[in-house]
Amino acid sequence: MEFQDKVLKCVDCNSDFIFTAGEQLFFHDKQFKNEPRRCKNCKSKRSLTYSPVASAPSESTRVETRTSCSQCGKDTTVPFKPTQGRPVFCRECFQAKRQMATA
Repeated sequence: MEFQDKVLKCVDCNSDFIFTAGEQLFFHDKQFKNEPRRCKNCKSKRSLTYSPVASAPSESTRVETRTSCSQCGKDTTVPFKPTQGRPVFCRECFQAKRQMATA
């Protein structure tokens, strides 16, 4: 399939922008159905307004749980809330278990 540059009109600023053949190929490969509606400037302004970083959990909300290792019994802290019935390992036992699995 051969693509050619297209001139599109931005819905925000009403200016013309070029939808290049390379961009069209990318959209085709990703199976995107719609052409872009905004020029690069308006797209970047919009992405700053709707920043996904704002909705991501911050470091201060990270869960740390004190528990004991299921293998050696040593007290440890894990960065998640353990699920009942699943083993929890300290760093040393976890690393040893990982090395045994790759060997």
